[in-house]
Amino acid sequence: MRSQPQRCIATKALLFMAALLLAAQAWAAQVVGTVMNLSGPLLAKKADGSAKVLSVKSSVEQGDTLVSEKGTYARIKFIDNSEITLRPNSQLKIDDFSFEEDKPEKDSAAFNLVKGGLRAVTGTLGKRNKEKFGMNTPTATIGIRGTIFIAEYIAPDEEAVAAYRMASMAALHAGSNIDASMSDAPMPVPLQVLPLKLAQAPGLPGGGGRPPGLYVQVLDGMISLSNRGGSQNFAAGQFGYTASVVQPPVVLPQNPGIRFTPPPAFSAGSDTQTGSSQPAKSDAVDCEVR
Repeated sequence: MRSQPQRCIATKALLFMAALLLAAQAWAAQVVGTVMNLSGPLLAKKADGSAKVLSVKSSVEQGDTLVSEKGTYARIKFIDNSEITLRPNSQLKIDDFSFEEDKPEKDSAAFNLVKGGLRAVTGTLGKRNKEKFGMNTPTATIGIRGTIFIAEYIAPDEEAVAAYRMASMAALHAGSNIDASMSDAPMPVPLQVLPLKLAQAPGLPGGGGRPPGLYVQVLDGMISLSNRGGSQNFAAGQFGYTASVVQPPVVLPQNPGIRFTPPPAFSAGSDTQTGSSQPAKSDAVDCEVR
């Protein structure tokens, strides 16, 4: 008589686990955007370790990590009409994206720029719930105020780190009022001044001569950069920089070398074109790699 209740409990447990599995699969497969333009290979890495080669009109799903190859610009249009264009050699993870036209309380957008750069154009979600949008980077979190901005993260390598240290010492000496020949320990430069000097230091290897860190340019509206060092707002026409997660973001007086030049076909209204010399096929088949 005892075996029947035990079987009922086991059956309910199995049904519950199956429901959880189906819910997890539904979440992972939620379509949040579409690839509109490509100038080369674009890969979507899935949470289960698989990878898919995307083409124009391919769906982009929540949880995807988008990887643009060398020479690849990729424009993705999201379900709220926002857009992100990846530059070559970039990685962007879509941590969370939720949008329903008649349910603004459910809005949520969380991205993670792992590597490289992008241009972002705010859609409905960011305009009606700007506090629900966040883009993490290795050095700071980007918040928006309804905007168009460019972000570029230059990762440090051994050569760049060595140059960064040399530039740091040069900046420290340059900011000191004491003759360097008379002192082995120059006075430190204020924290807000040092990264500004480094970001404009010419001839540094990596990133087109720029030291590692996050660079931003605001084309319209306003963004904010926040990290453990502090927060800073940037308005249209301004450039910003932060060297690390503990270095406060600073406004740069001029363009430090940010260049973002996708093919002309990527301009608004070219949703059915690609940036390559060959027209995209609407019936292209996605390739899945495991």
